[in-house]
Amino acid sequence: MATSRSIALSAMVVTLLTPGIAQARPPAPALDWGDCAKPDPAVQCADLRLPVDRSKPDGATFELAVARRPARVPAERVGTLIFGPGGPGDSGVSRVLAGNRFSDEQLDRFDIVSFDPRTVGASDAPTCAPEPDRPPVILRDQADFDATVAHNRAFWERCRASSAVFDHADTKNTVYDLEALRRALGEPALTFHGSSYGTLLGQQYAERFPGRVRAIVLESVFDHGLDLSTFVRTQAIALQDSFDEFVAWCDRTGPCPQDVRATWAEVLARADRGDYAPYTAFDVAALPLGTLQKPDWPALAGAITGLVAGRTDVLRPLPPLAAGVVCADFPVPVRDFQAYRKLLRVARLAGPDIRYGAGLLAISTCLGWPQPVANPPHRLRVHTETPLLLLNARHDPRTGHEWAAHVAARLGRHGRLVTYEGWGHGVYRTTDCTTAVVDRYLIDLALPPHGHTCPAPLR
Repeated sequence: MATSRSIALSAMVVTLLTPGIAQARPPAPALDWGDCAKPDPAVQCADLRLPVDRSKPDGATFELAVARRPARVPAERVGTLIFGPGGPGDSGVSRVLAGNRFSDEQLDRFDIVSFDPRTVGASDAPTCAPEPDRPPVILRDQADFDATVAHNRAFWERCRASSAVFDHADTKNTVYDLEALRRALGEPALTFHGSSYGTLLGQQYAERFPGRVRAIVLESVFDHGLDLSTFVRTQAIALQDSFDEFVAWCDRTGPCPQDVRATWAEVLARADRGDYAPYTAFDVAALPLGTLQKPDWPALAGAITGLVAGRTDVLRPLPPLAAGVVCADFPVPVRDFQAYRKLLRVARLAGPDIRYGAGLLAISTCLGWPQPVANPPHRLRVHTETPLLLLNARHDPRTGHEWAAHVAARLGRHGRLVTYEGWGHGVYRTTDCTTAVVDRYLIDLALPPHGHTCPAPLR
């Protein structure tokens, strides 16, 4: 009569040898650390070879670029902290090389690791570039709409020809890259800090691998549960709110033009007339989006003064979004110019002074992308033993506080929101309070109380 041990052994053999039955877990991929392309004696770099298509583990592969800054005080090392870069399109390798994103306590007690997500930097980034005569970001008629769709599709075809991962760059795929990186690092559970678009990666990792989460920080929280109209409206509301805070500062104390709101309206009217060519009206309207992230109110005041004088050196085009990522994460089911014009009206009503917000740039980037998308918005379901820590400024021009509150509500007891009662985007190291809240959570797994806030300095 077979013993229980022999039965178990036989079952294992059958599992390993029978087609169609789950195989033993493959060994973790390896990291061979060495010098970085821009050498820094404190930082090591490696490439992690991963499948292009996770549904075909034996198919084509690519190399995920990874960087590590070892803990400065090995005797007090807690483990590895993986940083999730934002954008989409930011380089995590560059963040680790710079080192200034992290507190002294983090640098002392963690190996700091990050990576270039698919299609970014050294992780199989496409070598394509938009044509210089691309249609305007803000479309004027059906001809502009048709030209944008045609331009986008031709651009994406060029990108596909130079990047194997271009059609597999959605955040759901990056979740599996992050899990492979955790295993390659030998960490029993994930300690993660995502910023801005990187918070979407943290949310979806916790959703897919809840039992492998040690601690996850979501800083400047991205909400992936919105329909397109709500996405556009809330992005415009967030930027308008930050602009209102700038105007209030001007009225209190700032070195601003007299009646700065009216002056700004005149600048936008001149932009509509083409006074700042080759910069477009969208380029001018996007000026607050860049300056209010820090926020740098004096810089915005000075730029408006410069535009009044006709100067264009104060303008900087917004960096492009990583199309392979954002277009696969957010559907843009806009069939014609009439549907597009409705969204333009939604943004104008929500943000009368700033006009567009960042939502219209995402729409222009993704018009014509195949539907349905690979990683569509859905109701977030996370059940982790340790609640996720959310940190958001009350006045964030990109990821408004409304988004953080919505995600926190979805997380319920599996999330804890801390509000910085100030301004800016990416506010972890803005004050001693915001720094301490994150560090105590990541290092000691200490959660702040419900409803905890960090005060803003007087400005």
